[in-house]
Amino acid sequence: MGKKIYLLEDDEGIREVIGFILQAESYEVKSFDRISDFMQAEAHRADLFLLDVMLPDGDGLKVCQELKAGEGTKDIPVVMMSAHADMKAMANSCPAEDYIPKPFDINVLIAKIQHHIQKPGRA
Repeated sequence: MGKKIYLLEDDEGIREVIGFILQAESYEVKSFDRISDFMQAEAHRADLFLLDVMLPDGDGLKVCQELKAGEGTKDIPVVMMSAHADMKAMANSCPAEDYIPKPFDINVLIAKIQHHIQKPGRA
C-alpha cells in the first residue's frame, strides 16, 4: 500500500466513497466517524489528515488545532472539508494546508491530496 491517510468523517456514505476512491488511488485509508476514536489512533503514522468540520462529538477545527500543536503531528498535512463552514473563517481558525467545500469534485480532492502528500520533504 501507499501513503496513509486518516479520514475523519461522520457521514457513512461520504466516508465510504472517499475511502474507496482513495484506495483505488493506492492510498491506505484509515477511517473514523468520531473524534474520540480518531484521537486514540496512532496519528503520528499518517501521511495526511482529511477532516470534516462538523462532527457529532466535536469540532474538526479543534482537532486540526490539536494536530498542528502536537509535536508528533504538526508537520503532517491537514485538509479540511465542510459543507457549512465559510472557507475564509476556517482558514482563520485552523492552520490546515488546504480547505475543500462540500460537495466537492473528487478529482479536485485527489489532486489536493496528491499535492500535499508529494510535497518536497514528504516523500
